[in-house]
Amino acid sequence: MSVWEKSSTARVVPPARPRKLAKVPFVELADGRLQGVVSSGSDIGRVYVSSVAAGSYTFACSTNNNRPCGGARGGFCKHISALIGEAVLQYGAERVARYLKVEVPDGEEPDARSLTAAMTAVRPAQGDSSAAAPVFSRFLRHLAYLELVPVTVPLPEMQWFPPTGAVA
Repeated sequence: MSVWEKSSTARVVPPARPRKLAKVPFVELADGRLQGVVSSGSDIGRVYVSSVAAGSYTFACSTNNNRPCGGARGGFCKHISALIGEAVLQYGAERVARYLKVEVPDGEEPDARSLTAAMTAVRPAQGDSSAAAPVFSRFLRHLAYLELVPVTVPLPEMQWFPPTGAVA
């Protein structure tokens, strides 16, 4: 671990495996959901904000313009399947299963396919897309950090992190 990781108050969790960001540029386990942004396969200017709720597996998928996904009619669409697959790459299958409260059949190794199958087997309801706006906003916020010039001085909006070695 680097000095920063050892002295940081935020836990740094390395990805389970490297992943490509072209199809699913943003994925997170937050707010009781697996949620993220998935690129459209047909339109380069369109992305989908998809989510699956922990426990109930209620799902939602809509465009960044808040239009419903045409593929999410009564079941998981390809965007949600891609989101689950990338979450497994990012966090590992066991962590995603724990967070979403998915029970994988005994003897079966958890992976994206088995997690998706276990969730769709309970026939989850389609939820509303009210979480799409904050998820997309966080994604845009992450993109803004990519445009910054690398510097070693603190960023003003990150000042809520305590300085290292400070005594309260």
